[in-house]
Amino acid sequence: MLVMIRRKLSGFLLAAALSFPTFAQQPQPVAGGQASQVPGAASQAQPSTELAGESVRANYTFAPNDQILIRAPGADEINEKPFRIDSEGFLNLPLLGRVKAGGLTQAQLEAELVRRLREYIVQPQVFVTPVQFHGEPVFLDGMFLHPGIYTLQGRQTLLEMLTVVGGLQPNASRRIKVRRQAEYGVIPLPGAVEDPEKKFSTVEISFASLRESINPAEDIVLKPYDVVSVDRAELVYVSGEVMKIGGIELGERASMSITQALALSGGFTKDANRSRARVLRPVLNTNRRAEIDVDLTGIYEGKVNDFPLLPNDVLYVPRSTEHLILTQVGMIGLSVLNPFIYLALK
Repeated sequence: MLVMIRRKLSGFLLAAALSFPTFAQQPQPVAGGQASQVPGAASQAQPSTELAGESVRANYTFAPNDQILIRAPGADEINEKPFRIDSEGFLNLPLLGRVKAGGLTQAQLEAELVRRLREYIVQPQVFVTPVQFHGEPVFLDGMFLHPGIYTLQGRQTLLEMLTVVGGLQPNASRRIKVRRQAEYGVIPLPGAVEDPEKKFSTVEISFASLRESINPAEDIVLKPYDVVSVDRAELVYVSGEVMKIGGIELGERASMSITQALALSGGFTKDANRSRARVLRPVLNTNRRAEIDVDLTGIYEGKVNDFPLLPNDVLYVPRSTEHLILTQVGMIGLSVLNPFIYLALK
């Protein structure tokens, strides 16, 4: 009977742990990125590039000599046609005439074109896409304070550009990724990785190292069409019989030991079963998790090596079934004795 109860409780508790949420590592777009405006002659044809994200496009501020593509179903005069913003910041459009575009974001320009098209079309729809830029753009995407498309002002380094965008959000990862098109050369750092098929190189740079100038070479000079991105901070999770359940940021660490995670979680509750803890680790490209048994008693007694937790791991500490059974038996016994106690007191 005792064995059956243990099995049922163990299965129930494990199912609860498996349902612990894994938070998506998607960058959250933040409005407010302002592109530098460089007036001058029309830009030369620029190499095509895949923008880092739709939030980057949306935060770009149009300027003279930018070229855009307008999609406006039902308005054949401007639909699927490219237009250049003139030196005064205006678009000269068939049907709509002269439209102010310089200084507007993508959303603001779309709203203005919709307003004007209402004179000719019922419920018009307009989509604006930048296709050429007035200067040499770089793309800052992800958990920056002000992500967006920015124009290089001469020779600008990575640290200078991070200052322009206001730095990182509090919950951003402390590892910055840079991607560079092959035609502008390989990123000049030992850790840079080349992709001959996609024709670009990438590198990861520690924000702390960059900020403190530990390796001055990491403050690379940015090139046109560089994509600088930062993800949300990676987490490990602690669940079950611990004092504080939740996620713990890894920061710049690639992993965190179990003892560190438990210390940050306030340690065990009195009901914790240290010998039957387990780590639930995501299986790549699936929604499943691998279950890894961990002997916390052995770790704390120095008999077993500490265990590294990787991003998105869940450390689950189950409740002691013996303690739970004794508690339940005690409650049952008390409920049986209650009438006799009441009669005795009466």
